[in-house]
Amino acid sequence: MDVKIEKKEKNIVRLEITVEAEKFNEALRKSYFKNAKKFNIPGFRKGKAPMSIIKRYYGEGVFYEDAINFCCDDTYPKAIKENDIKVVDYPQIDIVQIGEGKDFIYSAEVAVYPEVTLGEYNGVEVKKVEYNVTDEDVENKLKQVQDQNSRIEEKNDGEIENGDIVTIDFKGFIEGEAFEGGEASDYELEVGSKSFIDTFEEQLIGMKVGDSKEINVTFPEEYGREDLNGKPAVFKVTVKGIKRKELPALDDEFAKEVSEFDTLEEYKNDIRKNIQEANEAKAKREYEEAVIDAVCANAEVDIPEAMINKEIDYMIKDLEMRLKYQGLDLKIYYAFTNTSEEKVREYMKENAEKKVKTEVVLDAIANKENIEVSDEEILDKAKEIAKMYGDKEIDKAAEMIAKSQRELLKTDVINEKVVEMLVKNSKTIA
Repeated sequence: MDVKIEKKEKNIVRLEITVEAEKFNEALRKSYFKNAKKFNIPGFRKGKAPMSIIKRYYGEGVFYEDAINFCCDDTYPKAIKENDIKVVDYPQIDIVQIGEGKDFIYSAEVAVYPEVTLGEYNGVEVKKVEYNVTDEDVENKLKQVQDQNSRIEEKNDGEIENGDIVTIDFKGFIEGEAFEGGEASDYELEVGSKSFIDTFEEQLIGMKVGDSKEINVTFPEEYGREDLNGKPAVFKVTVKGIKRKELPALDDEFAKEVSEFDTLEEYKNDIRKNIQEANEAKAKREYEEAVIDAVCANAEVDIPEAMINKEIDYMIKDLEMRLKYQGLDLKIYYAFTNTSEEKVREYMKENAEKKVKTEVVLDAIANKENIEVSDEEILDKAKEIAKMYGDKEIDKAAEMIAKSQRELLKTDVINEKVVEMLVKNSKTIA
């Protein structure tokens, strides 16, 4: 095997790989044995016709496709490994020369891990933000806990009011035809949450359990789906249940029930303390992000589109998993958030590009600073993850995580070390 490498613009590398004629002939024979049973040749039992006879009937090219795959699968991984090429996408394969008795030559054009030109990263100047706790913050948190401890009571004899939680079945129609993503059963909705388009929720007010009603709404002009943009729609809705929240009184008894404190005032002081700690953690996190942003702004790197698209794919998959936990899917999400997959991907693109750039810049700094990670540090990181998931046998679970996700854990620990170094060497400005 012979490999010629040509670096092209925007982190694209073209490899021209030559496979010796003998090896290509072996691949042709391998293709013959794989496909012989597919051919019916007069005078021969199915699958028993010699390779030369099949070629005479169908041409030599009948075995090329699998032979090409055999050669590429064998030589391409070796070529990128031997030449230390870090690819980030699947290659575009083109045939340069092919034929029995000839060297097989093909090209593989592929996006590679980008080169980074680092700017100043030690001593970047960043403004530090502080967050103070207000009385309003404490009251809002107290109301949140009050809401969490509310009693949900069935309201089967009453009418729907703003703030009620309703269970409904619905099906949407446009011009009398049901549309995709417009149907759900046993859907739970808090009236007044503005989760649905137009005046859908308002039109539920006054309905009772067992009532059915046609609700008329109009999709926004830029809803994100050509079949729905600006269209009037009718939703056939049936109310299956109504619930109302009953909030507990905010007094000392409430404090005793929801906390370890005897009085509401003590509980408020604890809330203030916890908010302050959260604020300090938030300020620390934002300062770290500001340092990283400054370092990345000083660096020059051309991110391959393939890396950005892969990150967006991951973000979409993460969104899909979170929706499943809520009993939803992407189609319903797109329908009721006035968007589409195309719009969501476009919305995610900026964050994806920023995340990928951060990763490659931190990686470049780690390499320049020769930052390394020990097995013990990887195991410690695995223990953190095991604790997060509540594993009872922490050490055993950590060993399994460290073994199965070693490279990912290694990257996380290295990035943490790089960020720690950058923050330590940064300069705080007023």
